[in-house]
This record gives sequence, structure tokens and C-alpha cells, in this order.
Amino acid sequence: MASAIFQMIARILPNLKLKLKTAGMNYSPEEFIKRTFLSAFYMTTGLVVSLALILAKFNVLKGVMIVFIPIIFLLLFSYMLKLPDVTISKKERGITKEIVFAGRHLIIELESGVPLYNAFINISKNYEAVGHYFKEIINKVDFGTSMEDAISEAIEYMPSDDFRRLLWQVLNSIRTGSDVSKSLGSVLEQIAREQTIEVNRYGKKLNPLAMFYMIIAVILPSLGVTMLVVLSSFIQFELNLTIFLILAGLLAFVQFMFLSIIKFSRPAIEF
Repeated sequence: MASAIFQMIARILPNLKLKLKTAGMNYSPEEFIKRTFLSAFYMTTGLVVSLALILAKFNVLKGVMIVFIPIIFLLLFSYMLKLPDVTISKKERGITKEIVFAGRHLIIELESGVPLYNAFINISKNYEAVGHYFKEIINKVDFGTSMEDAISEAIEYMPSDDFRRLLWQVLNSIRTGSDVSKSLGSVLEQIAREQTIEVNRYGKKLNPLAMFYMIIAVILPSLGVTMLVVLSSFIQFELNLTIFLILAGLLAFVQFMFLSIIKFSRPAIEF
């Protein structure tokens, strides 16, 4: 019964198999869904038990928990199903940081007369994110796969569009017998230009974010606390340490949210 449910969910998510392979997660879709289901179930059970113990101390109606149990489980299950997407995004950001430098390194190697196979070996030793995929290509070639087939397989499960374009250019050059270094130069120039545009776009996005941050996280809290102190003296409202701690916690949460937005919107590019 449970196996049939997992298979049904896998059919609803037809891209899951490709995402798992791209993320480097060696599970079948059904196995991944089963593991995700069990993890969400255990986390929900632990969370519900903890909340029940807390609510018991305050004599809060525990019947409310029954309503929220399936909601908590579905939220956790849906969130954990996104794990391959998160892993792919992380891999893509790592590749984006290195792709231009690794590509230029590869061109220098090839223009120096180093064979493509040896150039791939050198790249795999000097770059962490990009080098992982070059190392996989080399390992497949060592086990008897042709260079063309090894590159084609790498392209199929590549998390980065820029890296996929670079490998496509290498593959096309091998098939046509053209100079790999010259064809790579034009692709890398285009990738570098796109990264520069992305950085400029990010810089323009920072201006309104910085202004919004100043208003929400600096000006409003300062004025708000001042007004609260003044009003408390008129309406005989006692300000205690708990209220100030709650305000400080809210302010810290707002600052954390702004820093998270800035961090995750920043392009994964190094110059």
C-alpha cells in the first residue's frame, strides 16, 4: 500500500529522477520519496510531542494540536521534497564562481599544446566545483568510455547552464575537428559579459533595499521606542524588560531577514 502511494507521488513528479541525478543523490524517485516521508513523519512526531508537553503546562486545549498535525506534516514533507532543488542551486552557485577562471585555464592549457585529456586532469585538480565534473569525465574515459560520450553524459546532468554551454562547445569542436581553444574563447567572453550584467543588476537592486532597510530596521524602531516611552507616561502603561526584549527580538528578526535577502540575491560571481 505504502509503496503504491510512493510510486503515485513519483509519477506526479516526473522531473524528480533527473533532479536527483543532477543533484548527485543516488536514490530512485520512490526511494527518495519514502525517505522524505519517514523523515517528515519523525520530525512531525517529535515536534508535536514537544508542543504537547509545553501546552500541558499552560493548560491549553490540546485538541487544537490534532488540527495542526497534518498541516505540519504536509509542510515538512513539501519542504523536504525541495532538497534536490536546493542541492542543485548550491552546486550551480559553486560552478558559477569558477566557470570563467576554469575556462580560461583550460584555454591556456590547450594553447600551450597540452592534450584535452591532460588539460581536464589539471582543471580537476585546481577547481573544487568545476573540477568535480571534469574528474567524472576523466574517470569514465579511464574505464573505456569515449571522450565524446563522457562529455555528453556530463552535459545531460549538469546543474549549470553556463558549464553546459562550455562543454557543448568542447563536444562540438571534437566532433567537427575544429580548434577547441578558439571556440571556447567566444563562449567564455559571452558568459563573462552576462555575469557583468548580472552584477550591475544586483547593484541597482541594492539601492532600494538599503533605503528600505534604513526605514524599517533603523528609523522606525528608534521613533517607535521613543513614542512608546512617551505614550506610556500618559496612559499609565508600564514598560518592563519583557516588552523591550520582545521588541529587540522583532528587530533582530527583521535584520536577519534583510541580511538573508541580500545574501541569497547576491550573484555567485567573483572577479
